Amino acid sequence: MSVSTADLWDERGESLQSCSVQLRHYGGHTAYAGVISTVRCHRDNALVKAALGEPGEGRVLVVDGGGSLESALMGDLIAASAVAQGWAGVVIHGAVRDVVALRDLPLGAVALGSNPRKSAKDGVGERDVPVSFGGVDFIPGQQVWVDEDGVVASLA
Repeated sequence: MSVSTADLWDERGESLQSCSVQLRHYGGHTAYAGVISTVRCHRDNALVKAALGEPGEGRVLVVDGGGSLESALMGDLIAASAVAQGWAGVVIHGAVRDVVALRDLPLGAVALGSNPRKSAKDGVGERDVPVSFGGVDFIPGQQVWVDEDGVVASLA
């Protein structure tokens, strides 16, 4: 990513949205950007796995897990699939696992926290629908930028 989120905010200001949720970096890349794709799910990562198993073309998957830290929505195997498929990164309003392995992958990954517990695999949820958390509406097809200062997204 060639410009920081802080500089981007200074340049574009209120044409952006800034996520107020404090997310932690888990992936090997701490700065990334891309077109938004989304998943909404709760303690079920089947749709996350399916999305990240498809060609990413530099996109960023934004996952609204409802802020649950009760089970992980992504671990090292799903993250490795995302790398192989060309995803720039993920933003997870929920938990991840396998955090040591995630650090070694060339993928951006932020989440609320971690939990070793696996999630369900029933496929309950929605894909490519608008999701909202931290005061931001993440709209599929819009742009998101992530770095150590935070997460900003373009307005719809």
